[in-house]
Amino acid sequence: MKKINSKKLLILFLVLAMALTTFTACGKTNSNENSKQNEEVVTEKGNEVQYPMEVEDQFGNKVTIENEPKTIVSLAPSHTEILFSLGLGDKVVGVTEYCDYPEEAKSKEKVGSFTGVNIERIIELNPDIVFQFGPGDEEVNAKIRDAGIALLCYEPDSIDEVINLIESIGKMTNTQDEATKVVNDMKAKRDEIVNKVKDKEKVKVFYEIWDDPLMAAGPGSFMDELMTLAGGENIAGDAEGEYPQFDIEQLIERNPDVYLGAKDSEEKTVESIKERPGFENINAVKNDRVYLLDPNIVSRPGPRIIDALELVAKSIHPDVFK
Repeated sequence: MKKINSKKLLILFLVLAMALTTFTACGKTNSNENSKQNEEVVTEKGNEVQYPMEVEDQFGNKVTIENEPKTIVSLAPSHTEILFSLGLGDKVVGVTEYCDYPEEAKSKEKVGSFTGVNIERIIELNPDIVFQFGPGDEEVNAKIRDAGIALLCYEPDSIDEVINLIESIGKMTNTQDEATKVVNDMKAKRDEIVNKVKDKEKVKVFYEIWDDPLMAAGPGSFMDELMTLAGGENIAGDAEGEYPQFDIEQLIERNPDVYLGAKDSEEKTVESIKERPGFENINAVKNDRVYLLDPNIVSRPGPRIIDALELVAKSIHPDVFK
């Protein structure tokens, strides 16, 4: 296996939406606990928000939110998109260098990058909540918590988990009405897409996560779910792990009709994929069905995950979207 240089490694992490997961640690629970709803928000009167409230994040960490949050830091692009979709943009005081959507997010102060987070600046900002994507470094995590800042960690792996997270953030930030609207719109669009392709014949699809070595979107990844909902048959659906290495020989043998990937570098183009050794034997290449999708849409488990579903569905069954 060839080594991946630092530039490529950066791109790979972005594609997997994991680039920032090393910033703060959250200690995973067992697999049964991880399969539950992202977190539980405990209130006193049904759906009415009551403060203080105790919140348990996806990884079993509990924090108490004393009052309605007025300042928030997001350490992941997908979380930033959720916060803005709930109308909380004015309360976001810190984001990462990769938080570029919506446009307003670009103007927020940058407290995170590929190399780490600016812990000192986060502490100076003294946000009511810091949202982190997945687990990370325990030492960094401890410093944020020792400063009295609530740190909550989430890593949704499916549309339903994204929906759960949006609803939960809506509860803890007192934006339930906005969350309900966002979620209802997502569900309606998802159902519309699924209904369009449900009677179509399944199409064999491969989604490239990385090219050297070749890596696929495997079972358990949210891209695997998107391909399935979009009327595709993931040829790596029986592989081991969410992002397994996939042999060229195996790719040629399983012969996908559609080849998908993200446009995650200037070097990666449809033509460069078609010119790879052995790829001329793949139906997707023969029939000009190689597509590169917007990485900022297809790699972020946030509100635009339904837009990602639509992009995948249009690539697999373009005839029903004309």
